[in-house]
Amino acid sequence: MTSQASAKTIRPGRLWNTRSRSSLYSTSAPLAEACIARDLEDEPDDDPENPIDEQETTEDDSESDEENARPMGSRNTVGSPMISSYRRPSFALAGSRATISTGSQPSIQTPTKRDRREARREERSLLRDNNIIPPKHPRKGNWSDTFGRQLTRHRSQPNLDGPGGDGKMVAHSEDTTTKISRLPETAPLLGDPELPYGGQDSPTNLDQKWEEAVLEGKIKTTWQRELKVLSRYSGPLVLTFLLQYSLTVASIFTVGHLGKVELGAVSLASMTANITGYAVYQGLATSLDTLCAQAYGSGKKKLVGLQTQRMVYFLWAITIPIGVIWLCAEMILMKIVPEKDVAVLAGQYLKIVLIGAPGYATFESAKRYLQAQGLFFASLYVLLICAPLNAFMNWLFVWQFNWGFIGAPIAVAITDLLLPILLVLYVRFVAGAHCWPGFTTRALHNWGPMVRLALPGLLMVEAECLAFEILTLAASYFGTAPLAAQSVLATLSTFTFQIPFPISIAASTRIANLIGATLADAAKVSAKVAGFAAIAVGIFNIILLSSLRNYLPHLFTSDPEVIDLVAKVLPLCAAFQLFDALSACCNGILRGLGRQEVGGYVQLFCYYAVAMPVSMGTAFGLNWQLYGLWAGVAIALGLVAGTEGIFLWRTNWERSVEDAKSRNERA
Repeated sequence: MTSQASAKTIRPGRLWNTRSRSSLYSTSAPLAEACIARDLEDEPDDDPENPIDEQETTEDDSESDEENARPMGSRNTVGSPMISSYRRPSFALAGSRATISTGSQPSIQTPTKRDRREARREERSLLRDNNIIPPKHPRKGNWSDTFGRQLTRHRSQPNLDGPGGDGKMVAHSEDTTTKISRLPETAPLLGDPELPYGGQDSPTNLDQKWEEAVLEGKIKTTWQRELKVLSRYSGPLVLTFLLQYSLTVASIFTVGHLGKVELGAVSLASMTANITGYAVYQGLATSLDTLCAQAYGSGKKKLVGLQTQRMVYFLWAITIPIGVIWLCAEMILMKIVPEKDVAVLAGQYLKIVLIGAPGYATFESAKRYLQAQGLFFASLYVLLICAPLNAFMNWLFVWQFNWGFIGAPIAVAITDLLLPILLVLYVRFVAGAHCWPGFTTRALHNWGPMVRLALPGLLMVEAECLAFEILTLAASYFGTAPLAAQSVLATLSTFTFQIPFPISIAASTRIANLIGATLADAAKVSAKVAGFAAIAVGIFNIILLSSLRNYLPHLFTSDPEVIDLVAKVLPLCAAFQLFDALSACCNGILRGLGRQEVGGYVQLFCYYAVAMPVSMGTAFGLNWQLYGLWAGVAIALGLVAGTEGIFLWRTNWERSVEDAKSRNERA
């Protein structure tokens, strides 16, 4: 089926479809609907509803292009984590790789004024590039023509012939009177040459031309355009992910130079903190991706704050058992890990980090409170402050104050407490306060639906987390030096993953938007561009890790044994960087197509049925140690990239458009 034929059978959509009406990768959320319905029943009668449609869906077409130039990526579809991943990446993890949505997505999200404005800007740009409306800037001739035209305009007195205006423009000059026929409004590349877009960029005209162009299959895109869009979307995301990951890397840099025991202890402590704490917070908080977005989409803005407040209280309650585990971590780890001195230091680390755990739980909830309102850049602004401050505190506490190993967890705890404070200040003084209902006892009730909705997210995040944290635990059985080397290798691998993963998120958003607008051919072009971008990033990471394999270990440690071990294993980690980037890209495309369940099943099989058995068998059975642990990961990532790539190659993109249309109609 050709794109034109399919377009004629499918009602053309707008570029805000996938962000507003229904996420392409959404599923029904009866638990969320029941929870919100119960909150609506309990809502006081005098509580103003303040529906979104009355405030945010009014078009303001007088805004300039500069005001409209905010990237679409800053307001991703609900459920696509534009600014932060679902879990805090640790240096012991190989990135956020799961594509199964970790929480049910909202079925309806009303398009905001910003959504509509950005969508109109993109539509106008596509119409311009396809020569359906004139260019943005009026075309100018040579200097003499321009000067003559300006002189004529200043000396002319235009008016309309006849009292009724017959559509003929008369330009009176000193020598002659010329009648110029006004050209049809629907003719492409015509209109007033002195106005931007020929004066054809009115909302009504753009809507008409967009509908006609989509139905006739005239909307095409180019590699250059998609590369530009992908770069604009992913740029802020890469920066945000690198800043968030630097919170962990700063501790590695400072503690690693104290010794290999300290470096191994940080690795073990972070593994324990991720499995038993941070992954729990992030997994449970994913329910807010549904609850807050549905509350905001229904026009009940105060319910967004209520759901967030309820989650904060719940996560604080969960902190009690987490705290018990962390306080007893020293005794627990000494029974699991053969290196007792490493276990002791890891226990000390967890006891100090526990101070910041409630702050981190609050930050995870506050992020989603802001994301539900489309304020995705708030986290970036906060990280721009906290990331440099965290690095400075690590250096100050560990080396200048001579606190040694405990200086690193103190810096982490302070940063975790500072993150939510800055977000609260953002809400109070910048944006987002209109959704806060104030502190209320209603947040202490109706926890049941929220918990049931959060459990799938918790299980998925924990399954993903555990698959890679097992490698760190396994490395501890090879000795202190291999454990320290494992932390460096995992840090570098995760650091390089912070580039292709945000690019995959940007690709997911772009493809979802194009699919929602019934532009299957344009979505395929965007997917191809994303694939080649992933290949380029993968090759860059391979060259980076391979060429600097003898230099990068010195950034983390001064121990010769650890440096030598990292330098020997790093080429293996570099070898699978291409597969890593491609698998991330394929996951993003699958999310954009609404087929993320395919990637989820593929990854779960490859990680647990392939990676873990191969890693353990080669590491312990063949005595390959670290080589064996990473060999299983390399094979699994290769299988993921190959399997998902074949699936995408055989995908019917027109069918994806029809599926998206059906989901939107059901919403």
